[in-house]
Amino acid sequence: MSQPPSLFLNGAELLPDPSGVLVWPGRATLVVADLHFEKGSGFARRGVMLPPFDTSATLDRLERVVARVRPDRIIALGDSFHDTAAAERLGASDSARIRALTTGVDWHWITGNHDPAPPLDWGGVAQAELVDGPLTFRHEARPDAPDGEVSGHYHPSARLRLKGRSVGGRCFVTDGRRLVLPAFGTFTGGLDVTRPDLRRLFAETFDVFLMASDRIWRVPATKLSTAPAV
Repeated sequence: MSQPPSLFLNGAELLPDPSGVLVWPGRATLVVADLHFEKGSGFARRGVMLPPFDTSATLDRLERVVARVRPDRIIALGDSFHDTAAAERLGASDSARIRALTTGVDWHWITGNHDPAPPLDWGGVAQAELVDGPLTFRHEARPDAPDGEVSGHYHPSARLRLKGRSVGGRCFVTDGRRLVLPAFGTFTGGLDVTRPDLRRLFAETFDVFLMASDRIWRVPATKLSTAPAV
């Protein structure tokens, strides 16, 4: 696999990974957004039947990327759990896998709008945000935030026309001031970057780093397809 393109945010060099995580080599840090553990069981409780294996599938992918990157620190950018009761529905084997992931690394649970702090025996530290040098990590972007904000929440996705066909998928999006990560969870879907709720956060000129065909493609905003009105 070719080396993913890098981006610079407030002076920090960052690597958007084709798996959907962000790597900060200068701090040996892996950042992941919107895991949404137990989304399937949460929907099932409301009568919407989704396959019940989303947590296990998400953990499979996260374990692989952690084994490959071997970070010293992991920052989970909120909505790690789909709702306040998700930890109670989590099976014993998946709980053990989460505890294993938090062991031996400096793990930070950023709290989101869906999730509370995790059970104490899962390890890691829960906090509303984390500031490290030039970067601030939080769940949801703030329009008035200073440069260097890294967040999740919006589950960004994008589409572009390429040689007569449409290519789309989850993406990282940045204007050099802030960066929003794609959702990592199995059933999380995406919000098109041209939608007003997401588009308003960025300057007129911005780039997306599109996840497609196991690669990262850097695409300027001018090359994107506009999302249809709903």
